[in-house]
Amino acid sequence: MTRRLIFVPALAIALAIGASCGGKKPPVANPPPPPATRSTPDPGVGPPPAPPTPPSVPGGNDVSGVPIPGNKYAGMTPDQINENSPLKPIFFVYDSDELDEIARKTLNENAQVLKDQKTWIITVEGHCDERGSAEYNLALGDRRALAAKNYLLTLGIAADRIRTVSYGKEFPFDPAHSEAAYKMNRRAHFMLTSN
Repeated sequence: MTRRLIFVPALAIALAIGASCGGKKPPVANPPPPPATRSTPDPGVGPPPAPPTPPSVPGGNDVSGVPIPGNKYAGMTPDQINENSPLKPIFFVYDSDELDEIARKTLNENAQVLKDQKTWIITVEGHCDERGSAEYNLALGDRRALAAKNYLLTLGIAADRIRTVSYGKEFPFDPAHSEAAYKMNRRAHFMLTSN
């Protein structure tokens, strides 16, 4: 029995010395692997929404393509804008292409619209009353359209934004055969052709 009593403490001491002298270390548990990703999407979770992109708005952008806040012409076609055009016609006296004070005031207002709507391209139509030959009126209508264009150029509107055409006496505002009708038909008319 004394042997047994001596053996047990000796064994405990030997094990303690062996552990402190570089014996085998107990195994260290590896961290668990990350959770497996699901190959099928969770029905309740979708991909994050894409950031909103500003709409491409005809007539509603400045020259850099950025929408102009509060532009009342945004999304409208040239035909829709021409129905109630902000570009007003100018009128001429009989057999003349000279701009009077009223015509210059109207052209100043039209120039401001064109400065606000930097992408608009217009056509200035030259018109005449029914008196005179077709050839003469085509030439006079051309001079009227060019007079309006040249004045807009002096106000800073780029030449590549303004086209001209003469219709002579072919498209009257007022088809009546009176001095009041003739006065309305002697004009330069502004049409938006591209926005």
